[in-house]
Amino acid sequence: MEISELAKLLTTLGCPSEKSAGMAAQLDKRARQLAEQKGRSYDDALRHLLNLMKQGWSAQGKGL
Repeated sequence: MEISELAKLLTTLGCPSEKSAGMAAQLDKRARQLAEQKGRSYDDALRHLLNLMKQGWSAQGKGL
């Protein structure tokens, strides 16, 4: 996935648009690290991280 595509996805999940490009780059880097460390595919690692971020933004929106 391209960083620009990932940034757009993050925005749809609740990430502030002004932070989405930087967060996308960090997320891409971390997903690659996780994939290598855990022997997972990049897509699986990215999906896992996106799910965690989505849960965090959802909880933040609910005031938790």
